[in-house]
Amino acid sequence: MAKRRQIPVVAVGVSGGPDSAMLLVYAAHIAPQYQVKVQAVHVHHGLQAIADEWVLHTQALAERLSVECSIEYVSVDAASGLGIEASARNARYQAYEDFAARTGIRHFLLAHHLYDQTETVLLRLLRGAGVQGMAAMGSHTQRGELHFYRPWLEVSRQNILDVSKCFAHETGWQAVHDPTNLDPKYTRAAVREMLVPALDERWQGWRKNLARHSRLMAENALLLKDLAQMDYAGLDAGSDNCSFSLGKWREMPERRQANVLRYWLDLQNIAMPAEARLSEWIKQLRQLHQMGSDRNLRLKHGNAEIRVVNGRVVMVPDATKD
Repeated sequence: MAKRRQIPVVAVGVSGGPDSAMLLVYAAHIAPQYQVKVQAVHVHHGLQAIADEWVLHTQALAERLSVECSIEYVSVDAASGLGIEASARNARYQAYEDFAARTGIRHFLLAHHLYDQTETVLLRLLRGAGVQGMAAMGSHTQRGELHFYRPWLEVSRQNILDVSKCFAHETGWQAVHDPTNLDPKYTRAAVREMLVPALDERWQGWRKNLARHSRLMAENALLLKDLAQMDYAGLDAGSDNCSFSLGKWREMPERRQANVLRYWLDLQNIAMPAEARLSEWIKQLRQLHQMGSDRNLRLKHGNAEIRVVNGRVVMVPDATKD
């Protein structure tokens, strides 16, 4: 008897807002054409009292579309030192990883659009991000075995809102609106509410220009990655990529040490530190005794910690463990 072919499944991250909701609607509509199954994944961050209502609202949309919906509950570490926005984002991606480990689903659609992209470029420019940071979000990125796709990076949010309004008129289901998106105490909302209107008024084509700039930076970032891969191959890295030789790293030209260190962090899905913090790390690593035995170096970053043990730079994922 012939074995029945298993239909591939693609997950869609859905907050209940207009962007992700319309992505789910569109994905569910075209899924039969590509012979795939769509599943919604909603992350409950627990940061607002209305979060429980968003769960019910998202489930109602999924039911209307005849799509399965998984609710992932997370706890956001507000004391991580990364800020509440970054901590929530990290918790969300960890929830996706946990979902993937549980279900075997490895492909996610995310609803980031042109406005998200340009705001990200602005934020990273203001923070002094390097070439990799200015590349902003890629249409396809990978974290371990997970693949994330952002098909709407060149789509205007106004177009999405127009479609959402039509959908609400036809079905009665209306997308939720997160009040933090308009609260200037949050960094991205401050850019959106205070800076973007001035740019819209003075430079009407700025969004497309920044998106083009981001694409150029992405090309340069790939060149830097190629160089980092070649340099990393000479660092006697551990098979799990959690350590490398301090001595070999220090033999490299200083201008390439930061590049390969960023590459090493990225291999482990560790969030990039700010430039000032990375520079301080490099300074301390350069000043260490060759075997790292002259001081108990511990460089904490989020829930990870970099140490030097027997001449090797080692990443400890959970800093509470020795």
